[in-house]
Amino acid sequence: MNATEIIIAFLTLLAGIGVFLMACQMMSSHLESVSSKRLKRLFSRTGKNKWIGVGIGTIGTAAIQSSGAVTVMVIGFVNVGIMSLAQAATIIYGANIGTTVTAQLVALGMTGSGGVSPTVIFASMAGIGAFLALFSKRDMLKQVGGILAGFGLLFVGLAMMADAMDGFAALEGVKLFLASIDNPLLLVFIGAVMTAVIQSSSVMTSITITMVVSGLVLLDQGIYLTMGSNIGSCVVALIAGLTSGVNAKRTAIIHLIFNIMGVVIFLVMALILWLASGGNWSFGRLFGLLFKGEPQLQLAMFHTVFNVCTMLVALPLTNLLVSFSCKLIKDKKSDTKDEPHFYFLDYQMLRTPVVAVRQVKAEIENMSQIAMQNFHRAIKIVTTMDYSELEKFKKTEHELNYLNAELVRFTVQLFDKRLNRFDHQYLTTSVRSVCDLERIGDYAENIVEYADALKQQGSSFSPDAIKEILQMEKLIDNLYSEIMQAYHKLDIEALERAYVVEDKIDDFTETMEQSHIERLGRGECDPTTGAEYISLAQNAERVADHLINVGNTIRDLVKVNQ
Repeated sequence: MNATEIIIAFLTLLAGIGVFLMACQMMSSHLESVSSKRLKRLFSRTGKNKWIGVGIGTIGTAAIQSSGAVTVMVIGFVNVGIMSLAQAATIIYGANIGTTVTAQLVALGMTGSGGVSPTVIFASMAGIGAFLALFSKRDMLKQVGGILAGFGLLFVGLAMMADAMDGFAALEGVKLFLASIDNPLLLVFIGAVMTAVIQSSSVMTSITITMVVSGLVLLDQGIYLTMGSNIGSCVVALIAGLTSGVNAKRTAIIHLIFNIMGVVIFLVMALILWLASGGNWSFGRLFGLLFKGEPQLQLAMFHTVFNVCTMLVALPLTNLLVSFSCKLIKDKKSDTKDEPHFYFLDYQMLRTPVVAVRQVKAEIENMSQIAMQNFHRAIKIVTTMDYSELEKFKKTEHELNYLNAELVRFTVQLFDKRLNRFDHQYLTTSVRSVCDLERIGDYAENIVEYADALKQQGSSFSPDAIKEILQMEKLIDNLYSEIMQAYHKLDIEALERAYVVEDKIDDFTETMEQSHIERLGRGECDPTTGAEYISLAQNAERVADHLINVGNTIRDLVKVNQ
């Protein structure tokens, strides 16, 4: 094998890795889009049952073919406080099991001899998928085409890597060099470093499978490289944790400890097996006997057994792992929630767009509650002249401004992700909804300013005027309830009921203005309060208008969802 052939083999390997990585990304993004509703429901079912967490992590990772994306998403959930460390840990255990699906697919594609290779059959899916994605008019068929194309390209990349490995296997010097690396700890380290560089344990495991099949490395060497890939896969989570809060850092540490623990356990088991047999038995020989003649299946099955056994050991120790991570990374006094912050979102969630869209909705619904809380505070201040909650009012107004800016920024970044038609339409409407909710806060601020004007004048509203203001507040509360039911459940009937309430608010605004004029005529009200009262009524009506705007966004969503 001359220098040109070596260069060609090296470039083929790089090309194969590149195609494989892109195929994984393509499959992941399209699978997320197709399974978006199921995935959203799945991650909303995290409970105290540890097995449920493991199942969610396994199914979620198998569904989107990315343990890194699931782990980073879990870190995001922990960071915003909607998932406990124990829940996150169990999902991470499951994610490690789910990621073994890729290795099993690769092993399946390389299994068999004679006739048409399964790799060629699976690779042909790339062409079928491309035709569907390019020429189909239905969104669902386009997404299915993208999945098939990604699946096919997975095996195109695999075939290229296998060809490159065959080329390297023909080089006696390369084989002798790799054969000399027989120290398990060194092999684990090499596997960890290579995975950290590639940032994909699936790719590293697939490369290792092709190396074992081509005879470039022995099965035992492949097993230790695969064990190392589990440690290297923690790099993505560690990076995500470093840029997040204390609990997110703890989650990343739990992920690392979990994988290191599994490697240590299996290294000890390998040593015991070797010593007990007088150096005759190893994991390679054991799995070689269990799955005769199929090295790719032997390695893939070890990968699965390794992760399942590690999960079984770690699951009862979850609380201890959580406690240890808390002792390792202590709470910081500065790490408080006094500053404006997301309640349901974290920028790490951009790695899993369909779940991020679900969290955007939760964040907007929460923002609506915050806006209405300030509206009620404003009404209390203007009707009682009690300023005890003024600081809380100002802090909440600042928070609304923050959420407005950050939600729009987050949503714009989500637009660049691959989403299904419904999620894309939702994001389009969500920007308007966020702005409408921020405006409710502004009108609440105006109402407090009317209270300030009354205070400076030494005046206040009459008992009848206050009664009307409270009646208006109750009507707006009713409107809010109907709007949020319509928004949360895409309930057109609730939206229709909201329109009825809005009409009542419009009529009542006119009644307030007319009644105030009559009171002025009877001398029951101070003329200096007139302008503030009329302006307050008009501002309350505009609050209702902005709530209706939020509700109206569901009409387009309902059409898309049909």
